[in-house]
Amino acid sequence: MNLTDTQRRLLAFLREHIARHGYPPSQMEIAGAFGFRQNRSARYHLEALAQAGLIELSTGRARGIRLTFSDSEAAASAMPDGLLQVPLLGRVAAGSPIGSDPEVRRELTLDPSLFRLRPDYLLEVEGESMLLDAILPGDLIGVHRTPQARNGQTVVARIEGELTVKRLDSGPRHLRLLPRNPAYAAIEIDRTVVDFAIEGLFAGLVRPG
Repeated sequence: MNLTDTQRRLLAFLREHIARHGYPPSQMEIAGAFGFRQNRSARYHLEALAQAGLIELSTGRARGIRLTFSDSEAAASAMPDGLLQVPLLGRVAAGSPIGSDPEVRRELTLDPSLFRLRPDYLLEVEGESMLLDAILPGDLIGVHRTPQARNGQTVVARIEGELTVKRLDSGPRHLRLLPRNPAYAAIEIDRTVVDFAIEGLFAGLVRPG
């Protein structure tokens, strides 16, 4: 399947937007995200994806885009055999939580053997709280999207709208996010925390050369 880099990025953007918001982006939002000067540029690339059988377009609807393949099928169709194309979405703190910036920065084509779980997206690490787990500043960590995690797993969590990567410490009466660097304190998740969610599991990492 001959897709351009822009069309592969657009397919990943559609998947991520629908997963995050529950509905597809408008052509205006696509144009803004990709820096297109006109909506018709977005339409051109959408029509290419439709001709490839990856999406369906409904005329007369502002968000008339429907994925025709599942995430895994679409990724497999667009990628060279055996490789993954994974979007880099923003940053994650290995320290105090930082705000996420979930626009697709770019996509990387990666060997799946780099990861213990299939990554849905990548985040760039800032901070040194996970040094003892060999997660370093500048690493790109793969995140396997799931709202569930077991005690002791390394997770990406959202706290009051901000993201952090930590080791999960959960019990009948407590929930904490543990750093892997003694210079950092644990984060207690108690009744004062209004917005908390597990965004996904640490799936592995890529260390830019």
